[in-house]
Amino acid sequence: MPERRTVALVTLGCARNEVDSEELAGRLAADGWELVENAGEADVAVVNTCGFVEAAKKDSVDALLEANDLKDHGKTQAVVAVGCMAERYGKELAEALPEADGVLGFDDYADISNRLQTILSGGSVEAHTPRDRRKLLPLSPVERQKAAAGIALPGHGAVEAPSETPVEAPENVPADLPEGLAPASGPRAPLRRRLDRSPVASVKLASGCDRRCSFCAIPSFRGSFVSRRPSDVLNETRWLAEQGVKEVMLVSENNTSYGKDLGDIRLLESLLPELAAVDGIERVRVSYLQPAEMRPGLIDVLTSTEKVAPYFDLSFQHSAPDVLRAMRRFGDTDRFLELLETIRGKAPLAGARSNFIVGFPGETEADFAELERFVTHARLDAIGVFGYSDEDGTEAATYEHKLDQEVVDERLAHLSRLAEELTAQRAEERIGETLEVLVESIDDEDGVIGRAAHQAPETDGQVVITADSAASLELTPGRMVVAKVVATEGVDLVAECLFEEAGR
Repeated sequence: MPERRTVALVTLGCARNEVDSEELAGRLAADGWELVENAGEADVAVVNTCGFVEAAKKDSVDALLEANDLKDHGKTQAVVAVGCMAERYGKELAEALPEADGVLGFDDYADISNRLQTILSGGSVEAHTPRDRRKLLPLSPVERQKAAAGIALPGHGAVEAPSETPVEAPENVPADLPEGLAPASGPRAPLRRRLDRSPVASVKLASGCDRRCSFCAIPSFRGSFVSRRPSDVLNETRWLAEQGVKEVMLVSENNTSYGKDLGDIRLLESLLPELAAVDGIERVRVSYLQPAEMRPGLIDVLTSTEKVAPYFDLSFQHSAPDVLRAMRRFGDTDRFLELLETIRGKAPLAGARSNFIVGFPGETEADFAELERFVTHARLDAIGVFGYSDEDGTEAATYEHKLDQEVVDERLAHLSRLAEELTAQRAEERIGETLEVLVESIDDEDGVIGRAAHQAPETDGQVVITADSAASLELTPGRMVVAKVVATEGVDLVAECLFEEAGR
């Protein structure tokens, strides 16, 4: 009998990383590793790092050091770094953090089991050597799909074993897909293992990004934009539904670009109704939308398709024209407000959220005031605010006219306070609304907690169901209920259950 090997995956960062961790878990489980939740009870702790901004990188280093401490106090024998920070810095991270027994890049994922076994056995695995992953694929999107078969794309539909459920692609998938990329004739199942029992799961729609925002390093280590095949996205959604998932959230660096390398930039509009029709799925949510790429047809599908959440996670970043141009982005306050007005004209209860960067090089007081004007009038449900910091390898890091850190901090604190006030006001506007709420957790301390269509997991607020109204229903996580908002707690809503959705 082979020796029992245990592994724990610690995931930091965004929902895309969560998908990558579950793919790693699937690969390891398929090769006989036993997955455990507590890193202190595992032979190997694998830390899936985030390398986006300085705060995230610090959290990743702290997590690696914390896992390393377990080697003195727990069962853990080795700590391995994977994920974006490991991919971005590789050998540099290994030299700076000798506590990590291995630093593995995306190219190591396909052979993750052997890499961990070598490390666990006392051997060494050469630290990943970073490279610009944008250079691995052709410049032209339509030429990428064939080339993509030869590079590592975490979360892109690795195949495990046939499923009993046939998978069909949407009827209007482009007929001229590159050879070998037509929908598979037989069913496929994802090489993925769920790491929690949440009724919500993310599905990768694509990887990489073709935008060249001057402040962002992600394309350099995630690569150029590559869409997943519609059949693989459908197949994975069906598999997740079989695992008890009720809501899927489509994630990528830029969902509005989906399909451009498959010959149809409007492919998302045809895919969404197919996903919403998957048996067992109650809600489909789309994240990471670029305002400059929003199309009338996509807005129509997002606001009118049953079981597709009218939810708009719009990456505005700023609204002052000069700052946006310096960011290599497009738009302005009035155009952004017009976009939100168009959305709410079609779906008055639609949710909208965004992130903003303050203190960008050259940002004037007038620019900051313009951003305040936009945020004040946008009526966003959730707002993230970040102070600018230089990122290695980005164009903005070379810019002149950097603001003093004291000014950046002041503007960050000011806009953060304003955002907190405005999102609380937006929540109060929802008092009296009737919502469909997906129950996510039930416990003695917090009671019944769920989310409505305008609330994404982790990043936005939640709905607290009143105890009296929940008592008459035998609720469990994953159930959908109709509830009326009666109060607020900051950005969170307090609601009374009216009834449980029939047939759900």
